[in-house]
Amino acid sequence: MIRLYDLSPEEIEALVTGWGQPSYRAQQIWTWLYQHLAASFEEMSSLPKSLRQKLAQETIIGVPEVVETVESTYGLTRKDLLRLVDGETIEAVLMHYNQRQTACISTQVGCSIGCPFCATGQMGFHRDLTSGEIVAQAVHFERVLRQESSHLSNLVLMGMGEPLLNYEASLEAIRRLNDHDGFDLGQRSITLSTAGVVPGIERLAGEELQITLAVSLHAATDRLRDQLVPLNRRYPLDALLSACYHYAERTGRRVSFEWALIEGVNDTPDQAHALAARLRGMLAHVNLIPLNPSSDYAKQASSSARVTTFTDILDQHHIAHSLRVHRGIDIQAGCGQLRQRQG
Repeated sequence: MIRLYDLSPEEIEALVTGWGQPSYRAQQIWTWLYQHLAASFEEMSSLPKSLRQKLAQETIIGVPEVVETVESTYGLTRKDLLRLVDGETIEAVLMHYNQRQTACISTQVGCSIGCPFCATGQMGFHRDLTSGEIVAQAVHFERVLRQESSHLSNLVLMGMGEPLLNYEASLEAIRRLNDHDGFDLGQRSITLSTAGVVPGIERLAGEELQITLAVSLHAATDRLRDQLVPLNRRYPLDALLSACYHYAERTGRRVSFEWALIEGVNDTPDQAHALAARLRGMLAHVNLIPLNPSSDYAKQASSSARVTTFTDILDQHHIAHSLRVHRGIDIQAGCGQLRQRQG
């Protein structure tokens, strides 16, 4: 079956004209999918019944089934277990803030990077998501928010998987969600997170997009990063940061560097000084994240005293940074906690 959320406007047009329908029907379908967020063909009331029947016979809309929903203690974070058409499952997260509503969505089932402190990496890699499966997660949460008289304001590709190892589908999903005649989410409201796939960063720099690039850095020396982010053995820090510098110069967009603070591992003064030296002169921001617990990783989040020492050093070197507040760790919805589960 053809999944409509996998199709571009041109592909939908080719589909319906191939059935003998006028080309303008494609725009009507696009509007139902991305503006009205239709959950069934019967909702597409501006289409003739014969076309709705043909769509039902030949296609599916392609929104995943919600297997389970869990909410954090204070109701500010929601995690959904979603079942895909082939039975695979992924997790996606919705976070409520004062001025924005942010969805954290997945780009792969599992992940091949294998970072030891990440639950997704611990489950291994199953398959890439299609562009439509990525898009459909955002559509799903927009439906949820509209029921609350709200809407999605920010999107982060920071869920399960490595977006730049599923480059074509991730970029197609971003462009589709940004489409002004459809979902119309601004590029500057979208963040793509990578563990450091250098060729993907270099390619992304030439896409003429204004999305935010976030890099999961976690260490400022190759020896330590080889342990924390195994991809570093293929793309070491000099190559990675050179690509990031080029991205910032080419796009004019500040690069965000993610740093999970792990007690006694990467929260030392030496690492703070090394990080400052690496980022000096780059349009960059460090997003410090106290390590979220994982059952297969024994280390703990840094103490407040060690965090203060680390941030004081960054301040001395005039490196912009912020400390992220824990979100959703009671429901395993924090960074590095998403994994495939049985519904």
